[in-house]
Amino acid sequence: MALFRASLGAAALIALAGAATAAPVKIALIETLSGPQAAAGLLYRSAVRYAVERMNAEGGWNGEPVQLLEYDNQGGPAAAADKLKAAVADGVQIVVQGASSAVGGQLTEDVRKYNVRNPGKEVVLVNVGGEALELTGEKCHFHHFRFAGNAQIRTKALVLAMKSVDALGSRVYAMNQNYSWGQDMEKAIADQAAVGGYQVVEKTLHDVNKIQDFAPYVAKIGAAKADTVITGNWSNDLLLLMKATKASGLKTRFGTMFLDQPGNLANGGELALGHFVAHTFNAEAGGAEADRFIADFKAKTGQVPVATQPQAVFGMLMVAEALKRVQPEAGKLNVNAFARAMESAKVRTPLGEISMRAADHQALMPLVVSTVSKDAKFKAEATDMGFKPVRLFRAEEAAIPPQASCRMQHPA
Repeated sequence: MALFRASLGAAALIALAGAATAAPVKIALIETLSGPQAAAGLLYRSAVRYAVERMNAEGGWNGEPVQLLEYDNQGGPAAAADKLKAAVADGVQIVVQGASSAVGGQLTEDVRKYNVRNPGKEVVLVNVGGEALELTGEKCHFHHFRFAGNAQIRTKALVLAMKSVDALGSRVYAMNQNYSWGQDMEKAIADQAAVGGYQVVEKTLHDVNKIQDFAPYVAKIGAAKADTVITGNWSNDLLLLMKATKASGLKTRFGTMFLDQPGNLANGGELALGHFVAHTFNAEAGGAEADRFIADFKAKTGQVPVATQPQAVFGMLMVAEALKRVQPEAGKLNVNAFARAMESAKVRTPLGEISMRAADHQALMPLVVSTVSKDAKFKAEATDMGFKPVRLFRAEEAAIPPQASCRMQHPA
């Protein structure tokens, strides 16, 4: 940077000095920071704070620190809608959210409507966790970007990996939450039956984060004589399901999307051994580069990155990469120019490259399927167990084609 500055002419230096007076970029985290689902939301907050700190350590945007504002949506779409209005009033240009596709669905539609009504004052939604198919399907739009998988992507990888090590069986129970994400999971489990060579023997959709006793559901799993339960459950619904499974002594194998959430191994104990998870990061699969990332994250946050935190960090680093390619216009960030830069942004991660697909704004990301094992390099939650990689899928291997229902429209 010093050599670059030394080569600038006087006129360029004056222009650069003027540009530094541009308004700072404001990022809003609208997340579940209180209530029964706060465990998931707080993970996202820690990851986003870490990523913004990295952004600012590398110069922020246009020489000014990026500002992070935090809003508690209390786990509900209605509160999230109110917080979005508050964020816009506070001058936010980029909104980040992850916990709950229901909240994500509310925010993406509210962002779309706001941008239609307010040309020149647009905001972008960076989705680091909401995985409902509709978010990059019928609800896709130019100002929404997803840095997470979806049910079809995760289930395809999970089934292929479990089958490759003869851990899937022929009888599968689909256990999911009754909203967009869980419904997507139920369909994906059925869609992958031919690939996996299994029969779906029973399907259950249940209320989200309202059930305190999963024993009746565990009894149904046992009665169905399922070899494997494939579930998209997360937060308390997965924690309590694991507790009920432990209490019953049920030996059915679980194929999950969120078994790496904090608390699951501690709750499951040795009963968690042999269960599987399809996730976006496993440090053991990432070698020395992953070791460096973990060490830096722990030094900055006091904990190692877990569950959805790495994907949130990598998504925010792609935001940083796109911001580097956008210059101020009329003293502020041109959000549409930023969104165009996002469409071609790429980031190298310990598991491989992440890129953004312009057709539907779905990030193409590596995916790893792991099993709970005492042989894992990294132990979790003060246990003697961890997540041992079974198979790493490159981004192009994990991807599914864009949905036909996405009709992406670009601003003029």
